Amino acid sequence: MSNAGFSSQNGAGGQAYVNGPSQSPFPMQQVSQGYSTPGQLGYHNPVPAKAPMPPGPGLYNAVPPVSSYQSGPGPHMPVRPQMGGPPPMPPGPMPPTSQNSVPLPTASTNNYYPNAQNPSPSSWNYGVRPPMGVAGTPPPQPGNHVTSTSSSPSPVPNLPPSQGFSAGPPPGPTLTPDASRPPGPPLPPASLNSWAPPGSVPPLPMNAMTPQTYQPGRPAYGPPPTAGPPPAMRPTPPPTGPPLGTATPPPPMAPQHEAGPSGSVSSNASAFNDVENMDWDVNQSAGMRQTHAPTNSQDPNSFEAGDRTIPDPPSSQPGPGPAGRPMGLAYPSLPPGYQNMAQPPNAPPMHPTQPYSSGPAAYQQPSMGPAQLSPSMAAMSLQSQTPDALRVVNLLQERNLLPPTAIEAPTPCLPQDLQKVNCSPEVFRSTLTSIPQTQALLNKAKLPLGLLLHPFKDLSQLPVVTSSTIVRCRSCRTYINPFVSFLDQRRWKCNLCYRVNDVPEEFMYNPVSRCYGEPHKRPEVQNATIEFIAPSEYMLRPPQPAVYLFVLDVSHNAVQTGYIDVVCQSLLENLNLLPGDTRTKIGFITFDSTIHFYNLQEGLSQPQMLIVSDIEDIFLPTPDSLLVNFNECKELVQDLLKSLPQMFSKTMETQSALGPSLQAAFKLLSPTGGRVSVFQTQLPTLGVGALKSREDPNQRASAKDIPHLSPATDFYKKLALDCSGQQVAVDLFMLSSQYCDLASLGCISRYSAGSVHYYPSYHNQHNPAQTERFQKDLKRYLTRKIGFEAVMRIRCTKGLSIHTFHGNFFVRSTDLLSLPNVNPDAGFAVQMSIEENLVDMQVVSFQAALLYTSSKGERRIRVHTMCLPVVNSLSDIFAGADVQAITGLLASMAVDRSVTASLSDARDAMTNAVIDSLASYRTAVLTIQQPGLLSPTCLRLFPLYILALLKQIAFRTGTSTRLDDRVFAMCQLKYQPLAYLMLMIHPALYRVDDLTDEGALNVSDRTIPQPRVLQLSVEKLSREGAFLMDTGSVMYLWVGRNCNPQFLTQVLGVPSYAALPQNMTQLPELDTAESTRTRAFVGWLREQRPFYPTLHVIKDDSQLKANFMQSMVEDRTESALSYYEFLLHVQQQISK
Repeated sequence: MSNAGFSSQNGAGGQAYVNGPSQSPFPMQQVSQGYSTPGQLGYHNPVPAKAPMPPGPGLYNAVPPVSSYQSGPGPHMPVRPQMGGPPPMPPGPMPPTSQNSVPLPTASTNNYYPNAQNPSPSSWNYGVRPPMGVAGTPPPQPGNHVTSTSSSPSPVPNLPPSQGFSAGPPPGPTLTPDASRPPGPPLPPASLNSWAPPGSVPPLPMNAMTPQTYQPGRPAYGPPPTAGPPPAMRPTPPPTGPPLGTATPPPPMAPQHEAGPSGSVSSNASAFNDVENMDWDVNQSAGMRQTHAPTNSQDPNSFEAGDRTIPDPPSSQPGPGPAGRPMGLAYPSLPPGYQNMAQPPNAPPMHPTQPYSSGPAAYQQPSMGPAQLSPSMAAMSLQSQTPDALRVVNLLQERNLLPPTAIEAPTPCLPQDLQKVNCSPEVFRSTLTSIPQTQALLNKAKLPLGLLLHPFKDLSQLPVVTSSTIVRCRSCRTYINPFVSFLDQRRWKCNLCYRVNDVPEEFMYNPVSRCYGEPHKRPEVQNATIEFIAPSEYMLRPPQPAVYLFVLDVSHNAVQTGYIDVVCQSLLENLNLLPGDTRTKIGFITFDSTIHFYNLQEGLSQPQMLIVSDIEDIFLPTPDSLLVNFNECKELVQDLLKSLPQMFSKTMETQSALGPSLQAAFKLLSPTGGRVSVFQTQLPTLGVGALKSREDPNQRASAKDIPHLSPATDFYKKLALDCSGQQVAVDLFMLSSQYCDLASLGCISRYSAGSVHYYPSYHNQHNPAQTERFQKDLKRYLTRKIGFEAVMRIRCTKGLSIHTFHGNFFVRSTDLLSLPNVNPDAGFAVQMSIEENLVDMQVVSFQAALLYTSSKGERRIRVHTMCLPVVNSLSDIFAGADVQAITGLLASMAVDRSVTASLSDARDAMTNAVIDSLASYRTAVLTIQQPGLLSPTCLRLFPLYILALLKQIAFRTGTSTRLDDRVFAMCQLKYQPLAYLMLMIHPALYRVDDLTDEGALNVSDRTIPQPRVLQLSVEKLSREGAFLMDTGSVMYLWVGRNCNPQFLTQVLGVPSYAALPQNMTQLPELDTAESTRTRAFVGWLREQRPFYPTLHVIKDDSQLKANFMQSMVEDRTESALSYYEFLLHVQQQISK
């Protein structure tokens, strides 16, 4: 997230030029935040477990592993590792079996990949196109992504991992986008969330961006090697001593539905669909290859019971093929800006500037490679050619793997001129920054290929272009971007489909330099993120006004919580800050067992309440006066907000007719579209959509599968799809102390592109911290930027395809995401596959285009474009792995798996993702085998993040977890942008009783201390200190019993530890240096996210201490493995 905070106007602050903007650079400020994850988990399906390895003499002092990849000096030339079978792993000492060890996660029947390293029949195959539908397949289950499962799970105990989130197509013909559809009945829809009629166009690709400052190039690879042979390997001695109790054994410190919504409004969203596809028929008749996945594909994450045999992928070393398409062809007659552009395939190759190979350039086989050398000589010969990302780490020996500060996204290995204009990873990010040439190579790497996107993020600088001509490819409709190539001043080649297009006359003039004949210097070709003010052809109707409807629960339960006072007060304070213009409309509905409308027509002396008691057949009593112009009726709106809290203060009505009130809201907003904000405090009990409690409190801590993660009724999903068709989004605020079936109610937001906000145990007096958080969140919600009637499409280079989407949306026409509202806090993820070999390409590109109506009534298009290199070796793929993006994509996949299959399937598949990727690295990249759990540096945190996910509220078992808490966590994992998601998964822990100004940041004349991020283990705590844990939505300040008295008095304002109050949620403003530093640091952390995290100061006897300890993901609990035990389990599975 940008340090500029969330108050920036997303480009609205600058003047848009008549024929283009001023050339403003697009520097994205670096994300600064820690990483965190709450919750503990329980492992089920016990298998013979290995006991933890307690520390013993020499256990952590063993000689570092000798590998073919070690950092070294001198020039770093690309060397392809030997791809043949590895020598057998030398046996190492195994720890003794423990009688009381925690059950290990099974080597399950679930896996993310085909052909897993260890034998098993279950796979979550990454990046492969979904299998085709087959006759007799039951209809898919509901899911909030484009594809859904096609078969139900069956328990398969203790089978080795190779069945999980499957993505490999079964044997048989596959449908490519340019193939004609076979005759016969239409195939099943891709999913309930992405319906497309038979014969509709296949989906276009989609993509996303991420947090990191631009880096001009990859840093040097490391220090020179020391003289002499590498140290000899020796086996690790067996551990001695008893295992520890609770702490980790201390190593030493190192959808769519089957039918579209009826009666859809002709909206600007559909106009975008028409404009996007205006040349579709021409393309198809001309045989142009489109980058879409077929519409009749099954879920690549579908669970398949039983074995599947997938042939081994071919070797990743390609034979002689077409020459690469290197960047940098210069045209002598052109201005300098035309150089360093992509050249046609038949052009003479130029030397790449990447530090290691990124394309199919001719590989010179040395006369004697590492396979012919002795092990020590082989290690020496490769030391000088290993990128730092591939430096070998033995996870069982190196404990201190967390970096002291936030982790930055890896920099793609591109030429400097391309990298400096590449899209910021804060907005667009790929799980692999080096794209494999073939699907077989991707399968062999066992890593997922996907994109994470934060398309409407608040940006401090955003170039805005006003032009009557938006230059796009005539074939694939790609917007012109920095990665196209100019053949001359009048022609440019598309970087997605390679069609040559003419440069329009208007584009020849550069409004920034006021020069003619320099199209390559236009802002559109200088910025990877840009926004266009759309001309009239991008709209079918005038842009809609900003419309806000508030629907409030006023039952007895709601009044008792006191939330109505907070909502009305927040609205009164922020009414003038609501995004909009002179056309803005506003309305209110309240409900209990009846529906209450409010006539706010201009000319009335006070608001009129109109009650509709017939909830079985909802109608609008006075349709023209319930939704009014805000500026004309502001006084009536303010009067209503002042009187609402008292109007129902004595009510004894306990029923809740949420379903009928949502129907009324839909009827009211259908003509225009807009946003519905629903506040609910209990389970709906009357009318359509009524629900019954499905939670058994006695089963909350069950180690078995968790039931009721799917909706109890399809009413809310169907209504959401109707809302989406009319450009209406529904945001849900749940303020409840009891079970309210969020799994069912959340569908109203998920499929209408809304958001869910959850405040468990909310009460104005009894829970002041929640009240403060609700107030701050509501202010952000009411005042943040908003886009109406939006659609988004993601395209990618020919040969790649996108097959599964994750987030809150409705999929229209197989590849177009319908977003009735889009907000700056929403994230999306997509899974990808490689349909055609990319052997003739050096780079591929991804482009996301978001068309929306601003709150001021402007039709705008925000475009993000990302460029990545293509590589042909497994070592290059691993070197470009983005461990945080991989974790975020797996989290979304696991949520879908939990709902469509079972929670245990999802847990097993996540575990197998670690096992398979590290096994692939060991067997296919390392040329010298040795004992230990070996990982490349870039994936060193992968096992830790997956363990943290297993202990996260969404996936943990064996720990008492309320069903609504679990479902909300799953919603967040699919909806949150990656920058916020990582704190949920792996919390950040800091020691704050000894903050200093050393290494501090200076932000807006404030000095922000920068303490080191600590491991999430009790062994890092000290009774003499104070420790701050940041879990994203909550912060815990744990104060040790023997904490420094100076910290107690000068920061917390209490004379002693005993004087600390039990429910302290604020840091007092004291006039001391220590207080200023601590408050500055906490405030700075809070600024890194859009919504306000609460702070709890806790002691040893605090009730919240259990929550604090559950976030210590590296420690062992009664139902979950410690980090070290988890590593032993992974090693055991790899060694099988």
